[in-house]
Amino acid sequence: MQRPGPTSGMRHVAIFVKDLEASEQFFVDLMGMQVEWRPDPDNVYLTSGNDNLALHRAPIERQVDRLDHIGFFIQTPELVDAWSNFLSAHQVELLTQPRTHRDGARSFYCLDPSGIKVQIIYHPPIAINDGLGLEDSSR
Repeated sequence: MQRPGPTSGMRHVAIFVKDLEASEQFFVDLMGMQVEWRPDPDNVYLTSGNDNLALHRAPIERQVDRLDHIGFFIQTPELVDAWSNFLSAHQVELLTQPRTHRDGARSFYCLDPSGIKVQIIYHPPIAINDGLGLEDSSR
C-alpha cells in the first residue's frame, strides 16, 4: 500500500498546563497567538494563522508528562481516512477511528513506536490558509 501523499507538516501541538488562564495569557498576550476556539472551560485552541496550539487544563494527578499529542495536518477530510487505512495496514496502533469534530476538523489518533500519541488531522482554517482545503474554489 502506498502512502496517501504528503502531510502539510507538524503544526499542531497539544499540551497539559497547570494554569490554563496564565498559559493562555502568555501565548496570546506575549507570543501574539489568537484564540481560535474554546470548546469548554478546560480547553482552548490558539493559532498564529498557520499552526494550532491546544492548551488543556491538566488534571491534578497529572504531574510529569505535559505533552498530550502531536499532530500532522492533512489537506482534505477524505485523506484522513486514507491515512487511517494506510497506517492500519502497516500495523500502527490506532487509538481512535476517523471522526468529524464540532469545528469541522476530521481526525484520528494513533501511537508512534515510542508510545507518543499522534493525531492525523484535517483542520479547515489551516487548509484554507494553505490554499489546500475544500473551501478553496481556485483549485
